[in-house]
Amino acid sequence: MAQIITETEVSAQLLYGKVLTPAGLIADGVVAVSGEQIHYAGEAAWLPDAYAEWPASGQGQSSLLIPGFVDVHVHGGAGYDFMYSDSRALDTITRFHASQGTTTMLATTMTAAKPEIDRVLAEVDAYRTAGMPYARLAGVHLEGPFISQKWPGAQNPEHIVPANIGWLEAWEQQYPGLIRQVTLAPEREGALEAISWLRKHGITAALGHTNATFEEVIAAADAGLNQAVHMYNAMTPLHHRKPGTAGAVMFDDRIRAEIIADGIHVHPAAIRIVTRLKNKANLLLITDAMSATGLEDGEYTIGDLPVMVSGGVATLKEHPESLAGSTLTMIRGFRYLVQEVGLSLQEASQAASLTPAISLGLQRTIGTLEAGKRGDILRLDDQLNLHGVWINGREITAAID
Repeated sequence: MAQIITETEVSAQLLYGKVLTPAGLIADGVVAVSGEQIHYAGEAAWLPDAYAEWPASGQGQSSLLIPGFVDVHVHGGAGYDFMYSDSRALDTITRFHASQGTTTMLATTMTAAKPEIDRVLAEVDAYRTAGMPYARLAGVHLEGPFISQKWPGAQNPEHIVPANIGWLEAWEQQYPGLIRQVTLAPEREGALEAISWLRKHGITAALGHTNATFEEVIAAADAGLNQAVHMYNAMTPLHHRKPGTAGAVMFDDRIRAEIIADGIHVHPAAIRIVTRLKNKANLLLITDAMSATGLEDGEYTIGDLPVMVSGGVATLKEHPESLAGSTLTMIRGFRYLVQEVGLSLQEASQAASLTPAISLGLQRTIGTLEAGKRGDILRLDDQLNLHGVWINGREITAAID
């Protein structure tokens, strides 16, 4: 997988091609970018005269321009894990995922001892303050430790604890706005109170690694639960007499659903079923990518657990029946949604860019190609291969994927 990254400083430029806008796909379009901002995105014939003399790039209908991807659930990549990160690791992870079309992401933790989570929060906070040259870290997603012992998946059960509002309050006080999503098991002690606290502080409250019944999930949604991580995986399944967690997520429009579109975690037909129920602002494409993403098969770790990767499939070394994250990238997941699941470009882009931006409360600045939004732009060909990435109006990749 090639990662040839160049950095080009251009004060103003015109990107020509087919342009995916909220109004639909424009066959003969152009995006005008200056500084960090999009100034125009629409039909080339209607380009305002003020931009007409800007330098042009990529003229031709074979070029497809779409908004940058937003990944709210990603553990690492290119040999590094967010749980063992420093500035070099954070640069490497964000640089790699930027090369695969991700322009904004959440540093996702694992279920771990509190001092380990404390350290990750401190490192990500410092990194964000110092500036982010590649994909932006919009914050942190805590996947655990407030999950179920019955559905640990690739999480270390030794560190699972009940929901602790005291921890959440202390983290929010020390790092205001850093935690953007918390995954927990809503049936556990203190979970409903924690969900209510999270939503009052503008933090996504997501279920995951849970043994919750249908009724317990609905009660959690009443308390403010608004998302479900890696749909179908590590949750009670749908049964016609016991709808379970999966059934509740599909039933309740208040709950958005994350999906790993790699053909490994979820069958394409199962994804299609979810897309019929979770459309528009209710479905998010995620990678759940772990440290081995972008590398060869072999032995790796996810958090502090050993993992074997074979044929691109990551499983726990000691429990090979358990998937351990993925080696998916957002561009591959986007292609899968279009080419294998059958979503339209607009639907796939909604899941990969706009809906996750909405989940972060960032839809006014990212998620679509519109005037006034950040210059987070991807250039694809007709086969949906990635050929260019712009973050904040700066082209950072030249040859990818």
